[in-house]
Amino acid sequence: MSKPSGRLFAVTDSASAKTKAPSRIQQRNRSVILDAALEVFSSEGYRGATLDQIAKQAGLSKPNILYYFNGKEEIHVTLLNQLMTTWLDPLKEMNPNGDPIKEIIGYVHRKLDMAIELPRESRLFANEILQGAPRMGPHLTAGLKPLFDEQTAVITRWMDSGKIARSDPAHLLFSIWATTQHYADFAAQAEVLLPDSNAREQGARVFLDQIFTKLLTP
Repeated sequence: MSKPSGRLFAVTDSASAKTKAPSRIQQRNRSVILDAALEVFSSEGYRGATLDQIAKQAGLSKPNILYYFNGKEEIHVTLLNQLMTTWLDPLKEMNPNGDPIKEIIGYVHRKLDMAIELPRESRLFANEILQGAPRMGPHLTAGLKPLFDEQTAVITRWMDSGKIARSDPAHLLFSIWATTQHYADFAAQAEVLLPDSNAREQGARVFLDQIFTKLLTP
């Protein structure tokens, strides 16, 4: 197995090399493979996942998997490429001209919704970060860092104008990530401790509203 390249790259599989317009069956098979891989990677991590596991989850043969992708790393990188746009969107939606408390609480809600609706994607991201971001590093530098700097500057301006209470903007965002993504990354624990999913989700929303509203109110 080749070592991770340490960078994200443009994916060109053998199928796309044969035809510029993949057939519906090819598109469907790629989608099935990626969904199966997301399930395997989110539960086993990159190192623990194998092509055999992905093939079994997809209901396809291993040679069929390799027809569409060159190997495990290419599948993983494809998923990470798809994930980053989705991952950054909630932070991009924070409006610098809006009501500061409403904008930040809205961001909390979007992150919590993402954790509830996309738990596998959250765990895929978490596993990659825990390994030192060998494949996602460039996206963190080129995508997340400029957006993070831009939005922490917005939060700082809100604090300087007295619209929200002063705190550390960077650690404010870190705390939002930690408290919302917990419900995806530690779902097995949360489901045991609070088995009622509706009550768990509603309770999380109410509690996070309370703590961040109190923190932000001047």
